[in-house]
Amino acid sequence: MSSTFTILCPTDFSECSLNAIEYAAKLGELYKADLMLFHVLNKTDYEKLSPLDTKGYHQEEFIKEKLENLQQAVLNESKPKGLNSCQISFKDGKIVKTTLEEAKSIKANMIVMGTEGTNDLREHIIGSKTSKIVEEADIDVFVVPRKVFFKRPRKLVYASDYLEEDKLAIQKLIELASFFKSEIDIVHVSSTHKAIDKSLHEEMVNEISPFVKYDKVSYVLKAYRDDLALGLENYLQTSKGDILVTLSKKKSFFDQIFSKNLSKKMAYFINKPLWVIKSF
Repeated sequence: MSSTFTILCPTDFSECSLNAIEYAAKLGELYKADLMLFHVLNKTDYEKLSPLDTKGYHQEEFIKEKLENLQQAVLNESKPKGLNSCQISFKDGKIVKTTLEEAKSIKANMIVMGTEGTNDLREHIIGSKTSKIVEEADIDVFVVPRKVFFKRPRKLVYASDYLEEDKLAIQKLIELASFFKSEIDIVHVSSTHKAIDKSLHEEMVNEISPFVKYDKVSYVLKAYRDDLALGLENYLQTSKGDILVTLSKKKSFFDQIFSKNLSKKMAYFINKPLWVIKSF
């Protein structure tokens, strides 16, 4: 792979992973990226795809053909619009470990992958493959829920926890937003209505705003007495945000979102993509 921006998109050929490929290709057009469609060979998944081949004799040929069909569809649609390349790869191994190894091998800048929604992202509850990759990857992960099809994002919602790294994360966010001329809401959700929260918020705005060279940014402080993650979900819905963005650092808001007490009511894992920024 070249030094071009590189996106790894794992696929198991399910509906949600096909939606992720659509997102990966569209992002690839914007970043003029190299896109790698990647499959980890798995006998259980293969039996669902090809139930007549009970011994798995033709698994590799079958998977290669399916990947090549996807590759051709992506190239036909996205190459004329800016995508630099689309390649395919498949390997044996455990899905999480093998996917992360592949990301390092091709020097990927981002992993774009699908999820079934709430049940597939409850970290520490069921330990899904998606949540494990989000947790263990050292590069950005863009998570696309099932039944979410690509559309131009009108608004990106960035969940800020007043970290110094917010300045760098927001620069990445602006780069993506500028492609679409999207609005950005930088939101901090608090569990209290204390004056100190307002003071910290004003201090954050004063520190970050000089770094922001984009005219469609709003700074928002919201207080919710209930679960902070539910407060963020509420804001995302009421503000009509299209993509939730969060920075994954120790003790960050990300860790609060993916806590053991994550509520099943967090609807944005069902109908909104999540971009977890992990590197700069």
